[in-house]
Amino acid sequence: MPSGKTHLKIEAMILVLWAGLSILLVMQNLIAPSQALLFLGSYVFSMFLMSPDLDLSKSDAFGRWGILRWIWLPYAWIFRHRQMSHHPLLGPLSRIAYIAILVLAGIFAYLATTGNPGPRLKLSIAVILPVFLGLYIPNLEHVFADRVSTARRRKRRRHRL
Repeated sequence: MPSGKTHLKIEAMILVLWAGLSILLVMQNLIAPSQALLFLGSYVFSMFLMSPDLDLSKSDAFGRWGILRWIWLPYAWIFRHRQMSHHPLLGPLSRIAYIAILVLAGIFAYLATTGNPGPRLKLSIAVILPVFLGLYIPNLEHVFADRVSTARRRKRRRHRL
C-alpha cells in the first residue's frame, strides 16, 4: 500500500494535469473560470482532508483535521478500513454525504439557536458538479493507487513461489 505521503504526491502530480486541462477548458470558453476554481479548490480540499484513509485514526488525513479530527471518529467506527471506504463509488459518496450531514446539522443548530435564517444560497449544477467532481476524483485516484500497489505485491509474491 502506498503511504499517505505517496498518495499525496500522486494526487498532487495529477492535480497539475487537472489544472492544465482546466486552463484549456476556460481558454476555450467551455467552462467558466469560477467552475475551474471550484473544481481545483475542491480537489485540493479532498486531497488533503477527504482521503479514504479517514477510517484510520492514525492516518495522515485524520491528523490533518487537527482539533476537528474527532468529527471523523464515528465514520471510522462505522467503516472498516479498505472495505466500503475504499469502494470506488460508495467510498467517496459516503464521505461526501457524511460531511454534508455535519454541515447541515451545523446549519440547523445555528438556525435553532439564533433564529437568523442567514444568507440564502442558490446552488446550480454549474456549482454542484465541479465541487462534486473535485471531491470525488482524488478519492478514485487513491483507491486506484492502492489497487495497483496490491496487484503488484501479489504478482511479486506469486513469482517468488
